[in-house]
Amino acid sequence: MTSQHIVSSFDRDLEALQAMIVKMGSQAEKAISNAITALETRDMDLSQQIRRDDKIIDTMDEEIKSETARVLALRAPTAGDLRTVLSVMSISSHLERCGDYAKNIAKRNTVLIDMTPIDGTVPALRRMARMVEQMLTDALQAYIERDAEKAEDVRTRDLEVDQMYNTLFRSLLTHMMEDPRNITASMHLHFIAKNIERMGDHATSISDQTIYLVTGEMPDEDRPKGDTTALGGAGENAG
Repeated sequence: MTSQHIVSSFDRDLEALQAMIVKMGSQAEKAISNAITALETRDMDLSQQIRRDDKIIDTMDEEIKSETARVLALRAPTAGDLRTVLSVMSISSHLERCGDYAKNIAKRNTVLIDMTPIDGTVPALRRMARMVEQMLTDALQAYIERDAEKAEDVRTRDLEVDQMYNTLFRSLLTHMMEDPRNITASMHLHFIAKNIERMGDHATSISDQTIYLVTGEMPDEDRPKGDTTALGGAGENAG
């Protein structure tokens, strides 16, 4: 009877942890969407709100880390249950980083508001951000459903995000070469694109966790990377 009670309590702990992840994921998705909306509409107030709301995501991450530590200490899970608890901690970290990148975009927005728009770049960033936001949604859904096939589909889509980034990067280079007055704005837009591309990487890493949960092994193959730009590693650190 005691054993059944412990199992039942542990199941409730896992359910609570995963509910926290879903809530945090929703907040991260909102941050991504708002960051691009603020860029499109040149909305200073929304940009500042995104920066303030990042504290909500940070707090969620701290709460999840604290709760997973409590579960590990109290329940001492083994095998598959241990993988589940550890995956929660890992996914929380990925979501927290996505929030940081959204905040970084918001910071850039506040500077770009006073600059002349670069033709075609904001719609391209919107398409890229929408794809990454959907990847994040699907990655979290795959995790909750333990759907390795859906998780693998997210991994595959990361290549398309990289290709979109490459195309935008080349476009920004052209704008800078054609008119030096575009250089400052183009550099800010490049960092925004890189932040979005890195969010795609984090969505893909969440999918890796799902595959690990389902199969017991991390994906063997390195996921295809399409970032071929010379400044591929030039994005700012999140934080």
